[in-house]
Amino acid sequence: MTIQCIAVDDEPVALEMIAAYVAKTPFLKLVDKCASAIKALTVLDEHPEVQLVFLDIKMADLNGLEFAGRIDRGDTRRSVRIVFTTAFDQYALEGHKLAALDYLLKPFSFADFTRAANRALEYFTLLEQDHEPQYLHVYSNYQLVRIDIARILYVESMADYVKIFLEDQAKPVLTLMALKVMEQKLPATHFVRLHRSFIVAKNKVTAVTKASVQVSRAAIPVSEPYREAFGNFMKSWRQPGS
Repeated sequence: MTIQCIAVDDEPVALEMIAAYVAKTPFLKLVDKCASAIKALTVLDEHPEVQLVFLDIKMADLNGLEFAGRIDRGDTRRSVRIVFTTAFDQYALEGHKLAALDYLLKPFSFADFTRAANRALEYFTLLEQDHEPQYLHVYSNYQLVRIDIARILYVESMADYVKIFLEDQAKPVLTLMALKVMEQKLPATHFVRLHRSFIVAKNKVTAVTKASVQVSRAAIPVSEPYREAFGNFMKSWRQPGS
């Protein structure tokens, strides 16, 4: 497959370097080079085929994190992904919160760039195949943790963090991530959001009321904005074999 991408950086040398790296990568096609995030927003509007953005963070007018936040809020399908390219490592956590595919610290080599590009290729290949992931990888307690999706009971939002509750594990996994990002990572066939603060695994629900569902020992409330999703879940939950 070919991934359509753009490069966004207000440093001409850095912008040309990324363009050269893209040209050396067979499965990447550079749609445009943008010297500002403002221009990049226009390019995305004009080129809906763009899937990947190599994005600097420290830029005038609109910085990379603000730009990525706009993309994250507007792209519910996760068809546009970000690889941050920056000289400042203190933004790594913010980048992870926005579900960036990778974080390249300047100056980075072509080998580093290739690693990030291959991660993008794997992501978009799976997306194209409509493949449901078996695992999540999240940062928790300064380490990368692999979570078996089949073990997830429910996810609870706590401000900028989420708590992932698992079968046969007393303490939840705490990670810096918005609940919306977590919702996009989980397969919609197996999970449903029933509250602004909760996502539940459909097959882990053991009982329901008009206002809540029971998952393990927790009663998860259903809020008004998610009544339609709850109604759709109830239709399938009542079916034999569901």
